[in-house]
Amino acid sequence: MASETFEQFMQRCLHDPKRGYYARNIRSIGARGDFTTAPQLSDIPAKAISRWAKLAMKNSKTHNLIELGPGLGTLSKQVVKYMPLLDRLKTQLHLVESSPALREQQRRTLGKRAQIHADIHSALDACSGNAVIFSNELVDAFPVRLFQKTENAWLEVTVEKSQDIIRENFITPLALPESSIFDVKHPVGQRVEIHESYHRWLKGWLPMWQRGELLTIDYGNTAEHIYTRRPQGTVRGFLMHQRTEGLEIYQNQGLQDLTADVNFTDLCRWGENWLTQNELKNFADFIKPFCSEHELPLLSACEHFFCLHQSRRN
Repeated sequence: MASETFEQFMQRCLHDPKRGYYARNIRSIGARGDFTTAPQLSDIPAKAISRWAKLAMKNSKTHNLIELGPGLGTLSKQVVKYMPLLDRLKTQLHLVESSPALREQQRRTLGKRAQIHADIHSALDACSGNAVIFSNELVDAFPVRLFQKTENAWLEVTVEKSQDIIRENFITPLALPESSIFDVKHPVGQRVEIHESYHRWLKGWLPMWQRGELLTIDYGNTAEHIYTRRPQGTVRGFLMHQRTEGLEIYQNQGLQDLTADVNFTDLCRWGENWLTQNELKNFADFIKPFCSEHELPLLSACEHFFCLHQSRRN
């Protein structure tokens, strides 16, 4: 019987170079795909990010703008579009995308307007380490470690497969990952997810980043509130806009998106060695100044999103 941690299972389902969802099987983002992001619903988020990026590049004395995990490239195209003409002409746009399929779609969306990189190290090297960086629904695409609380300890969820039967099991971890979630009191049976793979990824490139500002937008909450009335945690899948939960997430491997909410308290802590600012706000408040009366329903759709603004100064 093959056994792997949930993080290994999720990594394989999403990012396996041959059978992973983002590497091969992702069809699109939007009405014809498996999920929709805010830029597909309205240009309001792009207007808000555009204003933020303009000020951030001015404060950071750089014209380099990097989007991490840009999907189809739609958001970057809109962000640059809403900049004043002079800023638009000066901006050097970079996209960082690990999926070959999505990189091809980004080239069709932006043509020669952007430099497209397979990893952030390449993008930062092209920028000499000086850049303003933003992402929208990037962190949730990283695989998570999954834990469940028992009377005596936290156990890690593993996935076992024998022939066509998939079941969960538990192991005692050698050590718990660095996370604020373990500082919060939880009832027995509570499941929690840790984006430790994102933490490892951050530590791999933050030392290369010399100067700039970072905006991270995603669905989630702080450690104190992320699991309110959610005893089974937040892991779920999306297949043709249908939500899957529980044991359903183990079906259709590589054909459905898998995701989990982001603990923004962790993101604040994980950047402390490099970043000098943590400004966390609800994404609805971030975009509200750009909403007209008929666009106000968008605010309620964005209330479960947060944006974290951080700075890097050498």
